[in-house]
Amino acid sequence: MAPRAIWKGSIKVAELVCPVAMYTAASQSERIAFHTINRATGHRVHRQYVDERTDKPVEAADQVKGYETGNGQYVVLDPKEVAAAIPESDKTLNVEAFIGCSDVDELYFDRPYFLAPSDPVAREAYVLLREGMREKGAAAIAHAVLFRRLRPVLIRPHDSGMIATTLNFDYEVRSAEAAFKDIPEIKIEGEMLELAKHIIDTKAGRFDPKTFDDRYETALAELVRAKLEGRKIAPKPKPVETKSSSLLDALRQSAGQGVAPKPTSKARKAASTARRKAG
Repeated sequence: MAPRAIWKGSIKVAELVCPVAMYTAASQSERIAFHTINRATGHRVHRQYVDERTDKPVEAADQVKGYETGNGQYVVLDPKEVAAAIPESDKTLNVEAFIGCSDVDELYFDRPYFLAPSDPVAREAYVLLREGMREKGAAAIAHAVLFRRLRPVLIRPHDSGMIATTLNFDYEVRSAEAAFKDIPEIKIEGEMLELAKHIIDTKAGRFDPKTFDDRYETALAELVRAKLEGRKIAPKPKPVETKSSSLLDALRQSAGQGVAPKPTSKARKAASTARRKAG
């Protein structure tokens, strides 16, 4: 079955306008889905919106958006008012600038979408834009209203088409300073650093998403099968944290060197005797 476009509009670069359609590039629909069940009855539980004061259910037609101004007071926005406030650019990916493909920090990446020409007549303009960006190693920064929000979008050539990746706004990306503030300055050098680099070299590879297994989904599927068959699954052991005192030994073992056993007192005495005789 042909994919269904989730958005249709146009890419606009100066006076060049190219009608395009947007398709979902990443989906979670294949993941195992669970329902919430009443433990006592085994019946499925449905979510319902209720009035916080009357405790009465509120039908979907009576639910509206509200912005809290304080003390339980709200500015109520009707769906028609929200729709009227959306600018006409909701159908235009208006290109504001061309940048290097690697200029955007991946922290800002949100979701990817396939972008294809929506009209046979648009194919030539589409290919022209794609090849121009490919030749220049460039990506386009555009803005459009998507799913009722103004969003920045990064457009890049991809195979025979283009990828449109929605981006997070600057205020949505948190500073790393708070997360990293407790990491001390530690100087790593000598054998430990060399072993670490060696391990990285021996593990060198290429990115291939086909080799990635969703072990969580596999484990869930196995758990469901086991429950249906009346079997029990033993919990997997948790990995043991590497202590600072054994870090070098762990690196040596990872590098395939092993750890030299500590000599016994008898072996130390024999070695001492041998050194005296040699002297």
